[in-house]
Amino acid sequence: MRPAATLPRVPGPRRTTPGHRGDLVVLAVEAVLLVAAVAVGLVLNRRGAGLHADAAPLYATWRPHVGWGTPLAVLVAVVVLGPGLRWAQTARWAALLAAGWLAAVAWTLSLALVDGWSAGLTRRLTPQAEYLHEVPGVADIPRMLAGFTDRILDFQPDSWSTHTAGHPPGALLVFVWLDRIGLGGGTAAALCCVLVGATAAVSVPVTLRALGAADAARAVLPFLVLLPGAVWLGASGDAVFTGVVAAGLALLAVRGTVAALAGGLLLGFALHLSYGFVLVGALALAVLALRRDRRRAALLAATAGVAAVTALFALAGFRWWEGYDRVVERYYQGWAAERPYAYWVWANLAALLLSAGPVLGPALRRTALAASRVVGPALRRTALAAGPALRRGALAELPTRRAAGQRADGPVAGATGSGGDGRGWVRVLGPTVLLPAAAALAVAAADLSGMSKAEVERIWLPFVVWLLVAAAHLPPPARRWWLAAQALTALAVNHLLFTVS
Repeated sequence: MRPAATLPRVPGPRRTTPGHRGDLVVLAVEAVLLVAAVAVGLVLNRRGAGLHADAAPLYATWRPHVGWGTPLAVLVAVVVLGPGLRWAQTARWAALLAAGWLAAVAWTLSLALVDGWSAGLTRRLTPQAEYLHEVPGVADIPRMLAGFTDRILDFQPDSWSTHTAGHPPGALLVFVWLDRIGLGGGTAAALCCVLVGATAAVSVPVTLRALGAADAARAVLPFLVLLPGAVWLGASGDAVFTGVVAAGLALLAVRGTVAALAGGLLLGFALHLSYGFVLVGALALAVLALRRDRRRAALLAATAGVAAVTALFALAGFRWWEGYDRVVERYYQGWAAERPYAYWVWANLAALLLSAGPVLGPALRRTALAASRVVGPALRRTALAAGPALRRGALAELPTRRAAGQRADGPVAGATGSGGDGRGWVRVLGPTVLLPAAAALAVAAADLSGMSKAEVERIWLPFVVWLLVAAAHLPPPARRWWLAAQALTALAVNHLLFTVS
């Protein structure tokens, strides 16, 4: 097995310089988008336009501050940027994953502690709108599940609080179960969010390695550790959601149908953590298509797992589709009715940039270039070989015998192995192209739906960690600089704003 390659190396300064110049152009576009979102947000807030976000495009308030987490966060960033980045390329795999998780926990906790232990962790999940507000009232879990849908709509005596009403009951169940095992209260809940959310820094590289992109896994891991979105992982329920989704997808990638079944069970539970995770289906299909063997068996096992969880919830009295109908109505009973779609449909992308970091645009640009350098020459050769029939438009007969890992004008990004197994374009493009593409498709669908007006800096975190797989296409000499920009983004957001979970 050959590890997956990233963007091909092109000798000579004439080709290298334009590549970096293109990255800087994309970075400038990102800066313009962010400045525009902040400026327009300020104007709309002064006019009382109903953004309900004081620091739009983020759901936060302007509050420059420092805390005793500040030096800790700087220390973690320096260690990762220095010896950590070098060590990630040579370390033993198990040791790298363990260190990656610990570093992600340290980064998330240090950012949270910039706000202080109480405001940053203990009281983070205890406001009236949060899940913990409802935990004491859940004395009977089966009864809660059976009557959950009836309490979604607002303006009833027993209406659920905002976050509980806006999600399926799985989200509330997580914190009820913690309380049942003696880990009740804000501190335990916040630490659970941090510990589970940090596992994304393990699950994503595990997925890439299982799909044959071992080098890409090592390249991406530091970007998952110094994730700017860690500002919201510590602490919010979305951290748990991020960890569960990433683990479920990782299980789909590793060998064996039992693992695929376990992945399906996790993703089925994820579907009952957030209605928006129906969009995770795009990522799940991409992972299954990229598996090296037993794809059909894995698909059936994963589907069975999702169906089993859905059936269990339905038997308990909660039907996902009915809950979704009610939550759409509840959504427009609140601030969503006032938040202008015309602003948030593009300002959400500025919030995404602050969560994913400035590396997002350049990384996606290089991913698109890597795909075009493979697909373009392959299409031209296929057209010449297929003759008149293809030129008449018989694209459906496009051969799939191009081998993954063969050269077009360089190695295929994220592809491994040899050809002849009929996997076609999925095998050629590989995980470092298809996984960010699937995540981008999910984000675009969520954005256009009108059901994600504001607060996407935390809501889209389960997709952000997969978008950052595109960072594998960055040239190695530039990665340290982009990683430093990621850390500076997180530090700036956390010290200039007081974010809300």
